Amino acid sequence: MRVALYSLIFNLGLVVAKFFLFTLSGSLALRADAVHTLVDVLASLALILGLKISEKKSQRFPLGLYKVENLASIAISFLLFATAYEIILEAVLGQAEPVHYPGFVLYAVAAIIPLPFLFGSFQIRVGKQTGSPSLIADGVQHKADVLTSALVFLALIAQSVAFPLDRIAAAVISLVIVKEGWEILVDGMRVLLDASVDAKTLEKIRLQIMEAPEVASIKELVARNSGRYLFVQANLTLRITDLKRAHLASERIESRIRRELPHVDRVLIHYEPQARTSLRYASPLQDAQGTLGEHFGESPYFALVEIDLQEMKLVKQEIVANPYKDLAKGKGLKVANFLLAYKPDVILSKESLAGKGPGYAFAEAGVETIQTEEKTLEELVRSLLDAKGGERMF
Repeated sequence: MRVALYSLIFNLGLVVAKFFLFTLSGSLALRADAVHTLVDVLASLALILGLKISEKKSQRFPLGLYKVENLASIAISFLLFATAYEIILEAVLGQAEPVHYPGFVLYAVAAIIPLPFLFGSFQIRVGKQTGSPSLIADGVQHKADVLTSALVFLALIAQSVAFPLDRIAAAVISLVIVKEGWEILVDGMRVLLDASVDAKTLEKIRLQIMEAPEVASIKELVARNSGRYLFVQANLTLRITDLKRAHLASERIESRIRRELPHVDRVLIHYEPQARTSLRYASPLQDAQGTLGEHFGESPYFALVEIDLQEMKLVKQEIVANPYKDLAKGKGLKVANFLLAYKPDVILSKESLAGKGPGYAFAEAGVETIQTEEKTLEELVRSLLDAKGGERMF
């Protein structure tokens, strides 16, 4: 809001300066640019109004009035179109005559040229930090003013020799304004029509969800913008059946999304338990030949085994190296989190993990931990295949 107020004051200052210089020079291009800046004043007022209304809470609008800010950015786009129309009229109907003006007018116009670019860059930076579409739209509009001010400067030079640069400048200015206005209009309409967020943002959300060890799959993921805020809805399949654990898992996923993406207003997560057709087991190994390890965190390798419960057959088997086996402290939790990335259903270990850090980490993620007396991976797989539907494990 403070930056929006700065924008209003900045535009009012430019309007006064440009109309004053117009009265001294009689420049058609300078007059058109002054009208352009006058429209910017109205755009700043629309921006402030949109920001103010978007923050209000109402029982009639439980999802917030955030889209008012997008309406404000659309209003800015139409004001841009109106500005382009005004410039074209001035170019077609105005008369370009040689006019002598004080020399300081040219220097004053030259000094004005970089100001909109600097202020617009500041607005865009703040708009991106806060996620404000109308602030970004207003910043883009200010940066576009640099070209119009530069053309005015050239037109003033040409005016002294009656060269019709005013009309050429008007054509270029109008094209730039229409282009910027169209881009702002399209962005605003996408939000009003509940179009999905861009693919990059959606992929960030997907990664944050899938990194949670409790998540088996994402059935549906939808995200949309409303003003500067983000609404996320996900339909997940979880590897756990306990409702309390599932609720805690959904809260952790929501926190991860909010940390990764600022300005998230609401995250709605629907979850259901996974229908188990297979089980994934993990077990520490003493060596790559398949000897089961005596200690969980210090084992140099881990075996990952997937068993089809319907046909009771081995689906997949792989051995991965333990990257944390040489850590002096905290290796147990590091290894547990490393294994959780592979989303196991059961941890089979010769060492009991009950009451230890890794055991708590696995329990929180809904992963069963079971002691085994088997000595080799081959014996372990054989015992898993002999278990009817996994009853021996659960």
